[in-house]
Amino acid sequence: MPLALLEKSLDKRISLLLKDSRVLEGKLTGFDDYMNMVLEDTEETTVEQKKRLGTVVLRGNNVVSISTL
Repeated sequence: MPLALLEKSLDKRISLLLKDSRVLEGKLTGFDDYMNMVLEDTEETTVEQKKRLGTVVLRGNNVVSISTL
């Protein structure tokens, strides 16, 4: 089921909640069967700040939830 959501979300902006409570928002440009993802134009949001990260390769086991924007 999550892979179907990722397939529909290719080339669109998504928001990811990570295990360490950070939120990443970016354009999904690729993923694999293990839910490893590539995000472009990524922004990281924490309680204290927001920062631009650019292109990010993210391991799927760090993701708690995925939502489309």
